[in-house]
Amino acid sequence: MEYVGRVPAPPLDRFVDDIYCLTGTPRHRRMSVPPMPSGHLFINLGGPTRLWDSDPSVPAAVLADGWFMGMWTRRFLYEYPERVRLVGVHFKPWGLSPFVGVPASELRDRWVPVDAVWQRFVDRIRDRAGDLVPAAEILRVVEEELRARLAGAESRNLGLVQHAGGRLESSYGAVPVGTLADAAGVSGNHLAAQFKSHVGVTPKRVARIYRFARLILSVDAPRPVDWPGLAHAAGYFDQAHFGREFKDFTGHTPTEYLALRRRFPSERGFPPDNGPMPAD
Repeated sequence: MEYVGRVPAPPLDRFVDDIYCLTGTPRHRRMSVPPMPSGHLFINLGGPTRLWDSDPSVPAAVLADGWFMGMWTRRFLYEYPERVRLVGVHFKPWGLSPFVGVPASELRDRWVPVDAVWQRFVDRIRDRAGDLVPAAEILRVVEEELRARLAGAESRNLGLVQHAGGRLESSYGAVPVGTLADAAGVSGNHLAAQFKSHVGVTPKRVARIYRFARLILSVDAPRPVDWPGLAHAAGYFDQAHFGREFKDFTGHTPTEYLALRRRFPSERGFPPDNGPMPAD
């Protein structure tokens, strides 16, 4: 499967980490995805995709066009079609807020059809991105659409969340939430309320997910892994808590996860996103 990605130009880069396109035949159809510090927009130009929540009470979904996903706090499973043509947008944790007219909490741990938020958006992308249009051109079209929507978005007082979230991003969740609130001159409760409004979760939860992302990205699977050392470097000072959170986020123990990483190494040419793992 071919990956083509790009970081959008300013000012979109304040809200979007990257835009990418996947095309071809997937090496693995089913993937298990742990929580990551991002919201997501998928635009499906190929066959239907299936998604399952790790919460068994949530029904599975079949999505043929496109969908938004807010911040996820637990793992989920998705299944590629046999032939993939999929455009994705990784938003920063606060990045969806200026684009959608619903509270971020309504997108937390949910997938919502794009047309429920942006009517006829997928049709416009399909009209401009025919079957023979190169991936790089599709990404340019999607970036144009996002830029136009950002230009027309109302200011929603995102500055506080952007600044505090940026410090969590650059430190991988290492800055205490109390320090963020003090630096901003607000109470911890006020900061938490703003994060819930614009991110969907508290800054403490965002910090946890950044910390886990740092741990996952620091694993060098072909080499011996010092799990206690990596956990401590990522900010886990309680090994029992680290083990529970790792199992909760991935569905595996660290040893099981490492065995999977070695059995299914990342595909060449893909970005260093080592969180999703084959589930088949």
